[in-house]
Amino acid sequence: MKKKLYRNTKEGMIFGVCAGLGDYLNIDAAFIRIIWLLTVICYGTGLLAYLLAALLIIPAKSE
Repeated sequence: MKKKLYRNTKEGMIFGVCAGLGDYLNIDAAFIRIIWLLTVICYGTGLLAYLLAALLIIPAKSE
């Protein structure tokens, strides 16, 4: 079965990007949120990357 990257809007906090990445990589979304927060604080590019991911990654189909 192929893995597919999607936004998990049910378990996500804002747009579901971190929860979707956590599902795709089989890790807890909290780790991804911490890494994203560090990139926002240290480099400032994390916010732009998050917004781009929210626009480009498709949301999960509701069942």
